[in-house]
Amino acid sequence: MMPYSGKDLARSFRTVRKNTIQIANDIPEDKWSFRAAPGMRSITELLAHIAALTHAYRRIHIVDRRTMMTGADFTPYMSAANAYEQTLTSRAAILHALEANGEEFAKDLESQTDADLAATVQFAPPIQPSSKTRFELLLGVKEHEMHHRGQLMLLERMVGVVPHLTREREARARLHQQTGQAGR
Repeated sequence: MMPYSGKDLARSFRTVRKNTIQIANDIPEDKWSFRAAPGMRSITELLAHIAALTHAYRRIHIVDRRTMMTGADFTPYMSAANAYEQTLTSRAAILHALEANGEEFAKDLESQTDADLAATVQFAPPIQPSSKTRFELLLGVKEHEMHHRGQLMLLERMVGVVPHLTREREARARLHQQTGQAGR
C-alpha cells in the first residue's frame, strides 16, 4: 500500500494550483508583460507555461501510461504542450486554462490506484536515473509548478504586489500580537 494515495496527490496539487491562480489574479493585467531580465519569461509567458505544463505529463502517465521513455519519446509530448502554451495569450484564456487544466489533472490524480503510482517507468540512456515510479514523476509536476510559483512570487514583488501568502502570514502575526497584548 502506498502511504500517499492518488487522492493525496490530487489534494496537494489542487492547493498548489489554487495558490498559482491567486497569484495570477493578484497581479494587475497591465503588469503581465513584465519581464525581469532579457531572455526570461514574462509573467504572461510564465503563467501560460504553468497552465500548459500538465498536458505532456497527463498524456505520458495518464492517457498513454508509458512504461519506457527514450529522449526522442519526449519530443512529441513536449512539442504538443509547447504548441498549446503558445495559444494561451490573453489573461482570460490563461486563467481559464489554469482552472480547467488544473482540475482535469487533479481528477486524473485522484483516480490513480496504488498499483498505478507504484508502476515503474524506465528511461533509456543517457537519461538518469534509469527508472522512477509513476508517483515520483507525477509528484514532479507539482514540484515543477511550485518552482515557477516561486518565480512568480518574486515577480509580484518586482511589480509592487505583496504575495497573498505573505499578506496572510502578516495578518496572522498582527492578530497574534493583538490578542497576546490584549491578554496581558
